[in-house]
Amino acid sequence: MQEVFYLDNHLLVACKPAGLLTQPDETGNPSFQEELKAFLKGKGERWFLEPIHRLDRPASGLVLFARSSKALSRLQAQMREGKIERLYVAEIEGALFPEEGKLEHFLTHESHRARVVSRDVPGAKRASLTYQVFGRTERSTFVRVFLETGRYHQIRAQMSAAGHSIIGDGRYGAKCPAKTIHLHCARIAFYHPVTKEIVAVESAAPFSPQSAQH
Repeated sequence: MQEVFYLDNHLLVACKPAGLLTQPDETGNPSFQEELKAFLKGKGERWFLEPIHRLDRPASGLVLFARSSKALSRLQAQMREGKIERLYVAEIEGALFPEEGKLEHFLTHESHRARVVSRDVPGAKRASLTYQVFGRTERSTFVRVFLETGRYHQIRAQMSAAGHSIIGDGRYGAKCPAKTIHLHCARIAFYHPVTKEIVAVESAAPFSPQSAQH
């Protein structure tokens, strides 16, 4: 059974496992969207389902889906206007200081990866995030990450550029092996597209300072 955290006639919030596509692509591999559609069909419910945002395949965490065209357009508008809050947690290599900070880079979207470039490179887009340290081990740092922009592979590319690749993220230079990358969308908050009430959903990460063993 899917780990569904919120479900009504207008939207669905569920926790995507690491290693699963958010939605189908040209590979034909299984996707979270299709699994959730099957879940809704099994319940005898209407199965219109479109993601408002995506998580990288190797990452885990909360994904927001619209269940009607009206909800889709309203939630997409919230995303464009920066009204949907997403909090990520990550375990990164090394000792990151200071305890709180902001990272700003310019990124281009290349073949299956993001690249940090200078701002005058054609197609470069500003990427900005803030972080807060909440735990440490001898070899790693645990951070909460708040996105100010929503670029492709943004957290992974920016942490790597700062010299602190996400644990397990070999694509962006990680040296510490892991079954999956240690990046998880732990909280999402938004205005309900119909009632206008604030909906906030949280999900614990599958990694923590207490369970870290590298």
